[in-house]
Order: sequence, then structure tokens, then C-alpha cells
Amino acid sequence: MEHVGAADLSDFREEVGRWISDNFPVSLKNMANPMSREAMAFPTEDQEIWRKAMGAKGWGTPTWPTAYGAAGLTRDHARVIQQELLRAGAYNPIGGMGVMMFGPTLLEYGTAAQKAQHLPPIVRGDFQWCQGFSEPGAGSDLVSLQTRADDKGDHFLVNGQKTWTSGAQWAEWCFCLVRTNPHDKYNGISLVLFPMSTPGVEARPIKLINGNSSFCELFLTDVKVSKDQLVGSLNGGWAIAKRLLQHERTALAGSTTTAVEAYSLRELARKYVGTDAGGRIANPDLRARIVANEMEGRIFKQTALRATAEAKEGGDVSALSSMMKNANTRQMQQRTELAIEILGHQGIGWEGDSFSETELTVVRDFLYGKAPSIYGGSQEVQYNIISKRILGLPS
Repeated sequence: MEHVGAADLSDFREEVGRWISDNFPVSLKNMANPMSREAMAFPTEDQEIWRKAMGAKGWGTPTWPTAYGAAGLTRDHARVIQQELLRAGAYNPIGGMGVMMFGPTLLEYGTAAQKAQHLPPIVRGDFQWCQGFSEPGAGSDLVSLQTRADDKGDHFLVNGQKTWTSGAQWAEWCFCLVRTNPHDKYNGISLVLFPMSTPGVEARPIKLINGNSSFCELFLTDVKVSKDQLVGSLNGGWAIAKRLLQHERTALAGSTTTAVEAYSLRELARKYVGTDAGGRIANPDLRARIVANEMEGRIFKQTALRATAEAKEGGDVSALSSMMKNANTRQMQQRTELAIEILGHQGIGWEGDSFSETELTVVRDFLYGKAPSIYGGSQEVQYNIISKRILGLPS
């Protein structure tokens, strides 16, 4: 992709800075990006103002085509937008599964009518999508899925069950893998789309160990899906699903590259462990492990930014996403484990006045931190992909 001259980027940077200053609500400055599906479903007034402003500008999906309301900019311009958002203590409010997974996949495989219908609302952040992939008997072995879509002439009739469906109780649409040929394991799967308001769709939240219910069981009973909502070819859904999962893992790998962290390990250690005469964290072993975790985090962030930019400029999403996802997961889990260790007995709280908001956040982060080892493809599956597609080892 053609790169932009320094002078042009300088002018654009000034434009972006002015626009953010004029449109970003001061009340949201330095807030963590509220990208949880529940937070996106129930935004505050200022969060909604900011989403609409970014959506109308098209800068939430800056490199997507202008035909769908996006900005159609280069990767260099997109990088400037991200840098200026960070500089202003702002965040990109346009996100979720529609942006990180489904949208890029639809750009590759969708019909003109499907793109015109679905991409503009994603660009504006008008509603959320959920992903109907995993099933009770088909998680890491996704190709064994059994949810069926029977051909009824002008529509499919879908019956089956999905599980671990993130944000299904708040989503407006679902992209769903279904079996359209029971006699061919790999070439009998299709990808279909349907509104979550369709009769026969029922989402049941699953209570998680950290107290949240961000995942659901999804029950599909005689759900009618119009034939024009079939993405790609009939029985060609497995190739599309693999591509979509690569987009997901790339997004998950880079999910912390621009995050505003809710707490600092250094500050926690200074408060709960104390400092020595030189102002350093008193425990030298803990001090070394905190620094090592911070170094790994910075290395990962720079690598993830470079890998993501290279993949998008080259029009490809590679198996490198599996390696990055596992690296990100390890660094995040080590960080939450260190935080729990630093808090000591204050790191066992669940509720009550004896624990601060930060202490309770650390506990819930620690508990939820185990989930990334599983969702988006388990660590073991990612290691298999790395060994096969990057290292060239035999299956």
C-alpha cells in the first residue's frame, strides 16, 4: 500500500487533534475503553455521543472503504488517528465482533447486497454482533458441529444449540456456522446470518466465576434464515470460518496494545509492599518480576502493532496470530497473578467495605484472566497451529 508523505501526515495529525478536541467528551478522558459487550449495550450519554461522532466520521474503521461510511484511509493515516486518540486520553468507541471479526470477513466473502446491508451499521457502531460457532460437543473441534440448516426452498430452517456465545443477550445479529450437508464433515458447513429477534432464538446467560455473565447458551428452534443471508457458497463455510478465526485471533492478540490499564503494578507494590530507602519497591525479587512483566508487555505491544499493520497492508492474516494470542494471554495472566500476590490478604475479597474498588477489580481480573486460555481457540489448539503452519512440523 502506498505510504503518505511526512508533510501530509503532519497536516492530517493537526486535523485529527482538533477534531478530537472538539468532539471527545471531557468526562471520558483517560477512561478504559468500555468494550465489554454489556457496557456497549448500555452506554452512558457521553459514551453514546462519542460513538455517534466517531461513527459519522468513519474513523472507527479508518481503512475500510468509503462506500460503507468508513474513511478509506491508508494505514499511515489510521496510525495517526490512534496516536492522537492516545495523546488525548481518548479511545476508539467503534468495536466489537462486527469490527474485529465479521466485518473484515464480509469484505472478503460477502455479496454486494450483504455488504451494503451490514457494513454501514458496523462502521457506525449502531448494533452488536455475536458469534454462533462453539457447541456443547464442538468447541476446539469446531468442525464436528451439528447445528443443522435444512433447505426449505426460499429459506433455511435452523435447529441446534451453541454455547459460549459472547454477548448473545445484547446482540442484534448473529453470524452462525451451520451444517448444510451431514455427509461431509468439512465441506458440509455454511455461514449464515440472522437477527437475534428471529422467532426461535433464545439466549441464556452463563454465570462465570468472576460474577459476570458475558457468555451465553444459544438455543435455535426452527429459526428461519433467508437464503440471501448465506455468506459465500453453500457448504463453503469452513474456509470462511478459518479466515474469520484468524481475524479474531489477530484482534485478541492486539487487544491490549492501546488499552488504558485500570491499575499499575508498580503503584500497587509501593502501596501494599512498601519501598526501601531509595524509593524502590522493597522486595527485590518482586521488583524484578514486575519489571520483567512490563518489559514483556511493551515488547508484545510493539510486535503486535507491527504484525497487525503488516498483515493489513499485505492483505493477509497469517498463523502468526496464534503465536501472538498465546503470548498476550501469558503476559496478561502473569500480570494479574502478580497483582494478587502484591495485595496479599486484600487480594481475596469479593465484596464489602473492607475492600477498595481497585482491590475488587484485581480479583475479578485474576479470575477472568483464565478465560483467554480457552476462548478464541484454546492455547493447545494455537500451539498445534504454530507447530504445523509456522514451524513446519508434522501433524
